[in-house]
Amino acid sequence: MRIDSKRFRTLILGLSLCLAFNGIPLFAAGPEEFSNRLVLEKSPYLLQHAHNPVDWYPWGEEAFAKAKAEDKPIFLSVGYSTCHWCHVMEDESFSDTKVAEFMNENFVAIKVDREERPDVDQIYMEALRRMTGSGGWPMNVFLTPEKKPFYGGTYFPPDDRYGSPGFATVLKSVSDSWNDDERRTGILRSGEVFFRAIRREAEEANEETEKLDEAILKEGYDRLVARFDEESGGFGPPPKFPRAHSLSFLLRYWKRSGEEQALAMVEQTLLSMAAGGLADALGGGFHRYSTDAYWKVPHFEKMLYDQAILGRAYVEAYQATRKTEYAQIARGIFNYVLRDMTDPHGAFYSAEDADSAVSADKPDEKTEGVFYLWADQQVVELLGAERGEVFNYYYGVEAEESILHTAHTIKATSVKFGKPETEIRKILREAREKLFQARVKRVRPHLDDKVLADWNGLMISTLAYAFRVLDEPRYRDAARAAADVILEKMKRVPDGRLLHRFRDGEAAIGAFIDDYAFLSNGLLDLYEATFEARYLAEAVRLLEEMISLFADKERGGFYFSAQDAETIITRNKVIYDGAHPSGNSIAALALFRAGRITMNKSFALAARRVIHFASRDVAEVPDAYTQMLMALDFDLGPSREIVIAGSADDEAAHAMVSEAFAEFLPNKVVVFHPAETEAAKAIQTLSPFVEMQVPINGKATAYVCKNYVCDFPTNDLEKFKELLAG
Repeated sequence: MRIDSKRFRTLILGLSLCLAFNGIPLFAAGPEEFSNRLVLEKSPYLLQHAHNPVDWYPWGEEAFAKAKAEDKPIFLSVGYSTCHWCHVMEDESFSDTKVAEFMNENFVAIKVDREERPDVDQIYMEALRRMTGSGGWPMNVFLTPEKKPFYGGTYFPPDDRYGSPGFATVLKSVSDSWNDDERRTGILRSGEVFFRAIRREAEEANEETEKLDEAILKEGYDRLVARFDEESGGFGPPPKFPRAHSLSFLLRYWKRSGEEQALAMVEQTLLSMAAGGLADALGGGFHRYSTDAYWKVPHFEKMLYDQAILGRAYVEAYQATRKTEYAQIARGIFNYVLRDMTDPHGAFYSAEDADSAVSADKPDEKTEGVFYLWADQQVVELLGAERGEVFNYYYGVEAEESILHTAHTIKATSVKFGKPETEIRKILREAREKLFQARVKRVRPHLDDKVLADWNGLMISTLAYAFRVLDEPRYRDAARAAADVILEKMKRVPDGRLLHRFRDGEAAIGAFIDDYAFLSNGLLDLYEATFEARYLAEAVRLLEEMISLFADKERGGFYFSAQDAETIITRNKVIYDGAHPSGNSIAALALFRAGRITMNKSFALAARRVIHFASRDVAEVPDAYTQMLMALDFDLGPSREIVIAGSADDEAAHAMVSEAFAEFLPNKVVVFHPAETEAAKAIQTLSPFVEMQVPINGKATAYVCKNYVCDFPTNDLEKFKELLAG
């Protein structure tokens, strides 16, 4: 809808009036010529489209009612605010008044933020894959008014190119077909076929099951070996994603089997990623994926979930090897998150864009990666000729728009410039700081500042774990602050149900399985970082609620949406461990862990039902389900229940806790049984088996158990180390 901008501004600024926009109060300000319903939304992605000439609707009944009443097809466009090609399509097509005019006349246009509504995204992404054999974002799908998909694609160029139809051509073709009775019959038939196929897959999936045992762990390992890039690390051809949960699985397989190649693959991949352009050499953190095989040329988005999963893998690699470079890289990730991705209350933002403006004078002229790129002369001007040449040689800065990466080793740089390696390291360290300060003055990429419960759960888990391994209290404090924000602000009134998204003072959207699974698992790690029983209690409450709301009581596994949530076409389950692990995989692990702590057998039963449900798919392609394999690895054991009993301020007890996390022992839970009466009661209520595990002779005492069969307790730290190693 077009609004006279001058008159609109006069009404808003002069009279402070509320305009009625098709029955919806619309408050708008600024010089934008167009406004649509998305101005009322909280999603940064939807707000990016709020001033398109397209008459966008958010996902909801108003849009579907309009489509039915006016007998129009729905154009559904799904993306997210840091998506490069989403920006491109907005600029080329959705900002074009002629294209918008045709869309407004012939379609009901719905815009969805996939990060806010992953349920909508997953259903129609599956439909798109069935239509085209692939998927991606922006995802553009045409639906009947009954929400049934019949045609779609990803990015459409504005005009016909290279034998492929442009967006205007696609719109006209779909519109013509819809308005022709015979062709519409074909459209409706196609929609029904896709609808039935999606529903059938969701309802019939995994009726056949397999028994999974230790052999499937080896098969998963063997398949990763077959796909391993021996030159640069990682798995498969480009684009190469970090998929750090696969690295964490390999560490567990190494721990179980002693297979040194598993550890070698992890180390080569972690070092190659950190040396390439995938890592931000100045600011810390990692970009989303590499477009080449060598990790050199990244897609420059930075996602919170990547920082969490990669951070965990680097911390675990440090535990396993004691090589300080892994701890250093992990600290760089956490520095970035705590500096740039944390809101004033302590929760974590979602992502940073790949694109940014070249200059503040032209904020709308954006280029991918420009914030991170350097020219050799820029570096020399900042550092001086001598130091600039050292930096440029080491980081491969040769010309305009160079991506910082480790082009030469410290040793090679030392030889070339005739300086000791210690001096080279000092030059590079000081140079990075100076260039970082210069980069701060550039126009930052767009920040998606919404808070998602699931991604925050991943980050809480990693930071809590990192505190124990790296002995860095600020990681614990950051994890605690984020958890407190979510537990306080992201609950539905009045029933206390978890909500998915928080932004601009509003918590909304019923939580999905990922929210419950990731957050509960994070709270278990936070309990082990703080030994505050309230976090364990919240984890247990969430897991119980998760089983009640999401569990498939007949076949096992968890649906993506709660039983009382909107049913789009059908309720589906997601088990594939993709860019981040699936909710089912993390749920299984969290249930196993909580079951060990609480002795609640129903938790372990629910977890095994997840694995049973997923077993056929896991058996066919185990390397696609590495987080699920980690849950299975925990269940197969041996796993340890470690109880440390003592006073909260006892240094000997603290030393035992530190020792429990010093070695890489992934399949364990750690409970602290405080000597203080009230605190002891709180943990005994949640973990009854600790009641008899008390300090002996008034001294801090460690109990090490395997499947609830315990060794003799000990007050001696060296004996405790032996028990852990046994």
